[in-house]
Amino acid sequence: MSSAEPSPKQRGPSLSRGTLKKLSFAHSGVYVCLLIVWLVPGLALATSIFGFVHGIGWILMVLLILLALRARVVPLRTATAVAVLGGIAPFFGSYEFFREGREREAGEGTSGELQPEAGVAAHGTSPGGR
Repeated sequence: MSSAEPSPKQRGPSLSRGTLKKLSFAHSGVYVCLLIVWLVPGLALATSIFGFVHGIGWILMVLLILLALRARVVPLRTATAVAVLGGIAPFFGSYEFFREGREREAGEGTSGELQPEAGVAAHGTSPGGR
């Protein structure tokens, strides 16, 4: 390993499909908490906090999913579910990650070749790298 290349501990988290899936499920968990505290009377402060976290989480998920879509890490259908429907209920995005994973597993078993789980760093972002 050259000195110019950062060690695995120095690198930040990757924008892989697995990372996005975990973030989507975490966002869904925040949303469940928001629904619970919204339904229980007298938890206005908790409702405000979880509502804020859900809103910021959705904005971050939109930014990350658009980067992942550009890098061809996720398909358009998953990106649409996360970005468009995720503001209303992030379960749509989590379900799409689950469904897409099942389709990938089914496809790997029939074709015999593994589909790589790519990250942003694995794809060139220059116009000539497409």
